[in-house]
Amino acid sequence: MLILILGLLLWAGGHYYKRILPEIHEQMGQKAKGLSTLLIVMGLAMMIVGYRNADFINVWYPPTWTVHLNNLLMLVAVFCLGTAHTKGRLRGWTRHPMLISVKIWAVAHLLVNGDLASIVLFGGMLLWAGVQVMLINRAAPEWERPEKGPAKKDVILVIATLVAFGVITGIHMALGVSPFPQG
Repeated sequence: MLILILGLLLWAGGHYYKRILPEIHEQMGQKAKGLSTLLIVMGLAMMIVGYRNADFINVWYPPTWTVHLNNLLMLVAVFCLGTAHTKGRLRGWTRHPMLISVKIWAVAHLLVNGDLASIVLFGGMLLWAGVQVMLINRAAPEWERPEKGPAKKDVILVIATLVAFGVITGIHMALGVSPFPQG
């Protein structure tokens, strides 16, 4: 569990440090980006290893219907993530589409995982994303919504969302974790 927690801290530190210590970040120039990337990648690796190796300590038993809600929320999370990259009418739908996506992903996974390691991982990521939004909004309170693009780009976004969801589902299945109800 310690590796998982340290991974979360490195992940958060790599993302927060630009916002919390802007003068130092600016003085470091390009080296700051390298340091942030290193912290984030190390944190991600440690989260994966820590989560996979954590003892299973059950805290609660999620009801079986939450699997369906998880899948629906995951479709929404993938769609939100895609809106960060679309050039269509949904461009600029929200200021923080990637962080909203992480929040939805975390909540969806908290709904279907009742063990301590899952609560630490997904709860930690939910907390990180919420604090990140607050730090970004504090550092840059003004936001100019980008111009909307053509609607046909949104059709591509929907197709890409479905394909990405299928790929994510396939990865889960390959890892031995079915995202669909069993039995």
